[in-house]
Amino acid sequence: MESGVIGGARVHADPGPLSALVARFDPDCIDVPRSGGLLRLEMTDGTAWDARLSGSTVELRPASEENPDSILAADARTWQRIVDDVRGGMQAFRQRRLRVRGNLHLGVGFLAATSGSTEPGRLRFGRVRTDNHDLAFTSAGEGEAVICIHGLGGTKASFLSTVSALAPEGYRVIAVDLPGFGDSHKPLSGAYNAPYFAGAVLELLDAFGIEQAHMVGNSMGGRVAVELGLLAPERTERMVLLSPALAWLRPRQWNWLLRFDLPKLGILQPTPRWVVEPIVRGLVPGAESGWAAAGVDEFLRAFLTPRGRVAFYEAARNIYMDEPHGEDGFWTRLAELSPDTLFVWGRQDMLVPISFMKHVEKCLPAARHLELDCGHVPQMESPGPTHNAMREFFRDSA
Repeated sequence: MESGVIGGARVHADPGPLSALVARFDPDCIDVPRSGGLLRLEMTDGTAWDARLSGSTVELRPASEENPDSILAADARTWQRIVDDVRGGMQAFRQRRLRVRGNLHLGVGFLAATSGSTEPGRLRFGRVRTDNHDLAFTSAGEGEAVICIHGLGGTKASFLSTVSALAPEGYRVIAVDLPGFGDSHKPLSGAYNAPYFAGAVLELLDAFGIEQAHMVGNSMGGRVAVELGLLAPERTERMVLLSPALAWLRPRQWNWLLRFDLPKLGILQPTPRWVVEPIVRGLVPGAESGWAAAGVDEFLRAFLTPRGRVAFYEAARNIYMDEPHGEDGFWTRLAELSPDTLFVWGRQDMLVPISFMKHVEKCLPAARHLELDCGHVPQMESPGPTHNAMREFFRDSA
């Protein structure tokens, strides 16, 4: 029975399959902020309900006028499939039959918490406190550990497809939000360079009791994985570097300017969402739907905060300032990398051109290379070939 209209959506007294979904809520699989969270569950016929999260409980109510933290939308048939199949939520999300916008940490965490799965390696969104960091993560699976490290402005959400692809294959896959990004803490004093991030990942391993892990890094995360392989090769099994950020080989004309502490200006920078969002979406192809839209939501969620801007600017500066040559230069040190490494390059990548491959081949003649017809984020743009290559590469180490 219809009970009203809220924000253009019809609100019904009967939530249908959503009530069964909420009834199996497992708080151990989701990281809910102290302030709680509000999820809007929509059906494509225009009906909507709110799931209000508070501590270890969830309450389903008719949709309100309040702005939700995350919106999950699908047709009634998809919602029923999600209820009927413990893997239905993530499958629908990957196949784009379920749209998740806003806070993915809560939105996809809700799918994990209501999957009904009781397996030890079930999908989980959580938080871990290490010696120096408060890190958000998502994990799934059991077996050899695989740590996934996102790129500049990204979050663990960019590796959801990797978690889904590798966890059923006998791997314990952990995708982490680096300090300064996503739902991890954002200290103003953070160095936000490769050694700083590598230290955070090592603390993550210690917190989980993991002695050694495969490393998968995209863009800046690839640079962090390289640093891990150089600083702690005994903790690093094999590495997959997806369009990794590499030190510039040509002169950097803004080098002199970036030596000043400009990133701290991000604290004072006016960033109204109505100005920033159209600019960011205009820079990202396909940013109005699917994975790209969700990725932009995650970027904006951090960048629109002062601490998030400081972290972004500082990390970007450190990538630009990475010294290429000399005793401590990136390319000099890269030749000392000992873990077996697979580089994945996108032929359409405008940020890390595939021409870098020939320079890597000179430094690391034993490294493997895979070229794909994609851009800068292979695990999202070309997931099938990327994850097949990972499986084959990791199996070779067994």
